[in-house]
Amino acid sequence: MGDPGKIRKKYDTPSHPWQSARILEEKKIISEYGLKNKKDIWKMETLLRDLKNQAKSLASRVDEQSKLEEKQLIDRLVSMGLIQATDSMDKVLGLTLKDVMDRRLQTFIVKKGLARTMKQARQFITHGHVIVGKKKITFPNYFVTLKDESLVEFIPKSALAREDHPERIIVDKDDNKGKEKKKKKDSEEALPAFSQDAIESIEEKGAVDAATEEESEE
Repeated sequence: MGDPGKIRKKYDTPSHPWQSARILEEKKIISEYGLKNKKDIWKMETLLRDLKNQAKSLASRVDEQSKLEEKQLIDRLVSMGLIQATDSMDKVLGLTLKDVMDRRLQTFIVKKGLARTMKQARQFITHGHVIVGKKKITFPNYFVTLKDESLVEFIPKSALAREDHPERIIVDKDDNKGKEKKKKKDSEEALPAFSQDAIESIEEKGAVDAATEEESEE
């Protein structure tokens, strides 16, 4: 059995280390979700695989125990926020890695507007600024259940708990572009209709005409 105190891996690694399609897909996921390494992907893949294997196992059985276990699995997935209470087991088999990745604490913080980017969300979590309920969570892979959604927030004593904190202010790029365009348009409208030389020429001509009129009046 081995040493019961030994910490074992809670995820399965790929069966083959050099698969170009899988490697490229993992790089894309790492970039999209701001992951530190591929372990976060493998943990979520293992969780998803276990859920699907359980659903497949129950689908091949028709006894009363399987119906009870099926209801328990559905209830568990509903509480995890992966499916709706009215969904069938076919919905479980249709779950994708994205469905699971979107329930991670790091992703949830960005969606909730507590962080501007995935990397910033990871930093907030690992630095101990985030709590779920009354428990401080310092690992970004924490799975946020439906019950936890309203409990995700910053620690009250953290400076990030203030909504006006500089790191939490989200600048809308479209608004900035609109302001720049408006500023440029205003500056173009403010340009004089004549050049400086033309203005000086007109002023000199006007002065000569005025002097001529005064002489004629005398």
